[in-house]
Amino acid sequence: MFKTVCTVMTFATDPEASARWWGELLDVPVKLDVSDTGAVYAWVEIGGVEVGFHPADDERNPRGGSPVVYWGVDDVDRVRERLLAVGCEHHRGPLTIEPGRRIAQLRDPFGTIVGIEGP
Repeated sequence: MFKTVCTVMTFATDPEASARWWGELLDVPVKLDVSDTGAVYAWVEIGGVEVGFHPADDERNPRGGSPVVYWGVDDVDRVRERLLAVGCEHHRGPLTIEPGRRIAQLRDPFGTIVGIEGP
C-alpha cells in the first residue's frame, strides 16, 4: 500500500529563504513555484525526496505544525556541529534510541525543527 516517502512539507514564514538556505547547505538547486497570488512554494530534492517549504498561515498551515524531517547521516555529532556552525540552534539531543542509532533535533534559522539520525 505505502511506498517510499516522496515529499515532506514544512511551513515557513519565508519559503524561498528557507529553501535557499537548505539548497546552499546541501549543494542542491532550489526550485520555485509562484502562484497567481504571489505565494511562493519552494523546495529542494535530496535522495529522491522533495523537501518543500510552504507559506505559513496561522489559520491553515501554522509554522511548526508539520512533522519533523529526520535526515539520515553518517555521524550525528559531526553533522550536528556543522549545522550549529551554519546558523542552526540546539533543540533536543543527541539521544541514543538504541545501540548504534542516535538522533538530534535542531532549529534552522527560519524556525523549522529538523532532525538528524545515524550512528
